[in-house]
Amino acid sequence: MYKSILVPLDVMEDALSHNALKHAVGLAKMTGAKLHLLHVLPISTTIINAYELGYLDLKDKASAIAEERLKHLADGVDLPKDRVSYSLAFGSTRDEIVESTQTVQADLIVIGSRRPNIKTHLLGSNASGIVRYATTSVLVVR
Repeated sequence: MYKSILVPLDVMEDALSHNALKHAVGLAKMTGAKLHLLHVLPISTTIINAYELGYLDLKDKASAIAEERLKHLADGVDLPKDRVSYSLAFGSTRDEIVESTQTVQADLIVIGSRRPNIKTHLLGSNASGIVRYATTSVLVVR
C-alpha cells in the first residue's frame, strides 16, 4: 500500500511528534514502507535581518540540536535501520515538506496537529497548509 512515508516533526514538541510518529510507524509496519523523518527550521525575515547579530552561530546551534533530536527519534523507531532516515531543511515549513515529499518519493505524509485555536483560524496551521498544497495523501494526527 505505502512504500515511503514522510513524517514531518517538530523536534521541540515531544507530544505532537510522538503521536504522529507512532501512527507512521504502525503504518510502516503494516505496509513495509520506509520512514523519512523531517524537521524544518524556519527562516523568517527577522532572523535574516539579524545576520549581523550572529545568525550563522544561531543557525549552527539550532541545526545541531535539531539533528541530535532527530537522530534520537530515528534510533528509537521500531523498524529495521535501513527503513528509517531523517533530514533537516531550512525555509518555509509547508514548502519544505511538500518539496521533501518528492525528494523521498513519499506516497503518504503523516503530520501531527493540535486542536485549532484562534491563531490557527486567523493564520492557518502548518498541517492545513500541507493538506492544501501536498500532491500526495496526508494523514493528520491529533
